Amino acid sequence: MPMRLVDRRPEVPADQLVAQMVPPPMFDEVGFDTYIPDPNEPSQAAAVASARAFAEKVTAIHRAANKKTFFGKKKQTQGAGLYLDGGFGVGKTHLLASIFHSAPAPKSFGTFGELTNLVGALGFTNAVERLSANSVLCIDEFELDDPGDTMLVSRLLTELSARGVSVAATSNTLPGQLGEGRFAAQDFLREIKKLGAIFDTVRVDGPDYRHRDLPPAPEPSSEAQLTERAAATPGATLDEFDALLRHLSTLHPSKFGALIDSVSAVFVSGVHPVNDQAVALRLVVLADRLYDAGTPVTVSGAKLDEIFSQEMLDGGYRKKYLRAVSRLLALSRFEVPA
Repeated sequence: MPMRLVDRRPEVPADQLVAQMVPPPMFDEVGFDTYIPDPNEPSQAAAVASARAFAEKVTAIHRAANKKTFFGKKKQTQGAGLYLDGGFGVGKTHLLASIFHSAPAPKSFGTFGELTNLVGALGFTNAVERLSANSVLCIDEFELDDPGDTMLVSRLLTELSARGVSVAATSNTLPGQLGEGRFAAQDFLREIKKLGAIFDTVRVDGPDYRHRDLPPAPEPSSEAQLTERAAATPGATLDEFDALLRHLSTLHPSKFGALIDSVSAVFVSGVHPVNDQAVALRLVVLADRLYDAGTPVTVSGAKLDEIFSQEMLDGGYRKKYLRAVSRLLALSRFEVPA
């Protein structure tokens, strides 16, 4: 009988929360040389060059920051900043992970959501202290759709930058709709006024690779098929959709990664469109952690591209929901381990 996610209640110590801020496993081996620019998108080759130069700058700043003055004190050094702006799936995370791998330790990598969750779990002062020795903080999918979170992270980055920590960030624009629903470089710089002067903005254009030559959302399995496949898959979990959503509401989002740790595949029955914003945002975090882990997802009920109601998609978090759908569709096409 397959396990259930709803029976798991992971605990994640503070030290582990910081230690697990690394690129997803699928980016373990990437580097600047493994990014293959599209010859039809010249901005991609330019972005590789900019990211490589930034990584070199990070190393130089970190070395300077750790040199002590004649009186034995560390030199006061300002961190640098790089902002990669582009659509879904054009390789921004690949470049961000390449920066991370090139930078000296200690260093941290996480999504904007993971960073806000970290601050929420540790407290602001503790988070600053734990991250202030970093050479770089890499933030994937920087978002400006929540004023409170934006101001929190703005304050965090201001303090870290003043301590010599460099910051690299990415953002998404909607594919094919560059002026709609996006947060542009100007918005980013305006919201983070104290950091705006140090950020270099680089565009990365191109189509979403996850949508290239891929079929539409697969038809959901029947309940009987889902149960049979879950039972036949070692290390898989099988949960009822509403029960899983209720369980997620009892866990801090910083624990969602630990929730699916060592799970080979996730099967969910009775999927239906979500109409509650808080529930939908928790589902976005789960989709991100599943995608980071490369965990296959198989469902019964509604199709995965129908998981967020039209009302949700028409709201302020449209960008997050579209990213989650894109990632869930990619996971639904992963081969379930035999």
